[in-house]
Amino acid sequence: MYAFELERPGSVADAVAALGGEAQPLGGGQTLIPTLKARLAMPEKLVSLTGIAEMKGISSEGGGLRIGGATCHADVASGTLASYPALAGLAAQIGDPAVRNRGTIGGSVANNDPSACYPAAALASGATIITSTREVAADEFFRGMFDTALEDGEIITGVRFPVPQRASYQKFAQPASRFALVGVFVAQFAEGVRVAVTGASGDGVFRWAEAEAALSSNFAPEALDGVTADASGMISDLHGSAAYRAHLTAVLTRRAVSQAH
Repeated sequence: MYAFELERPGSVADAVAALGGEAQPLGGGQTLIPTLKARLAMPEKLVSLTGIAEMKGISSEGGGLRIGGATCHADVASGTLASYPALAGLAAQIGDPAVRNRGTIGGSVANNDPSACYPAAALASGATIITSTREVAADEFFRGMFDTALEDGEIITGVRFPVPQRASYQKFAQPASRFALVGVFVAQFAEGVRVAVTGASGDGVFRWAEAEAALSSNFAPEALDGVTADASGMISDLHGSAAYRAHLTAVLTRRAVSQAH
C-alpha cells in the first residue's frame, strides 16, 4: 500500500464535495483495495461511502424495490426481498461471507466487472441507476468492460428494481473467484421477457435478444429449442473457450426459465 487520505462523509452532499481532484469513492473495497495493493491505481484520497445512512437499506418504491448504493450483499440476500426472491438469491451467490458482508451493490454496479452478478440483475430487471445527480436506465448505464455512464464525481446512491412476475438467476461460478464464468438472469414482465448475460462477453453484461423474443412468445424451456448464443465476441481463456461460454449461456437460460416456473 501507499500513503493516502481517507475521508468518511456522513451525507451524499459531503461525499460529492470531497470527490474533487484525485479523490476516488470507496464502497466495500472488494475491488478497489486489491487494486491499490497492486499499485494499479494510486488516488491521493479515498472517500468512504459506507457511513452514509441515506445510502443504506431496502425499501418499497413505486411498486418496486429501491436498494441503497451502500447496502451490502448480505443484506440483499438476507431474506428481506420477499417480493423479489431471484434478486436475493443472486446476492447470496456472490463471493463468500466476508465479501458479502463488505461488498456493496453500488460498488458492484459502478465497477461493472464483466463477470459481476448485479449488472445482470439490473439489466434484466430494467432497473434504474440512481446517482447523486440523475437517474439512468440500466440499458443506457452499462457501456462495456469496467465502463459505465458515471461521470467524474458522480456516485451511485441507489438502484430501483421493478419486480417481475417471475424471475431466476443461474450462475456457473469460477471456483476460485466465485465470479460468474457465465451467469444468466431471466425476468418475465407483462410486456415481455428480458434476458441478461454476464461473464460470457469481453464487453461485459449484455441482453440476449434472440432468447428474449422466443421466451416472450412462450415462457417455457422448450421455447429455446434451436436458439443458440453467438460465440463471436465471447471470452476465451484458460477457464473456458468462447464456444463453451456460448453453450453455457443457452444451458443456464433454460435452467433459469425452468426455475422461474
